[in-house]
Amino acid sequence: MGRGSTSRPGAFGVPLLAALAAGLTVTAAGCGAVGPGQARGTPSTTPVPASPSPRVTSDVDLCVSIVGHWSREVLDGRGYGDYQSMGMSGGQYEILREVVDAARAARRQGTHDVHTLIDRQAREGCEAWYRGGGPGEGPWR
Repeated sequence: MGRGSTSRPGAFGVPLLAALAAGLTVTAAGCGAVGPGQARGTPSTTPVPASPSPRVTSDVDLCVSIVGHWSREVLDGRGYGDYQSMGMSGGQYEILREVVDAARAARRQGTHDVHTLIDRQAREGCEAWYRGGGPGEGPWR
């Protein structure tokens, strides 16, 4: 046998490939870290804590977040591009336009807490939009 070969050529490679092809998970016993008081090659008895469930964001909350963010940006003169470049649908952009118009009017009248107005109007607009079914038939709505 040549340099670097084992006494049983292919003894490891073929079963590994067969296991992978069958969709099985292959692990090597005893290759992990050894904990205090644990002999190498013995399984760990420490339970692995379950990871918390991911929080699912509702369509309304996502809409409120994106409309609120871009409303502030547009109001402060930092908005850019069209609604698609902002990651918004056409319906969300309509809500944004109404929110920004109301915020500009409130700012002209001297209202200091325009951000609360933006949050409230974005939530009301998004709730109404999704109550009516949300996006329409086309992907742009």
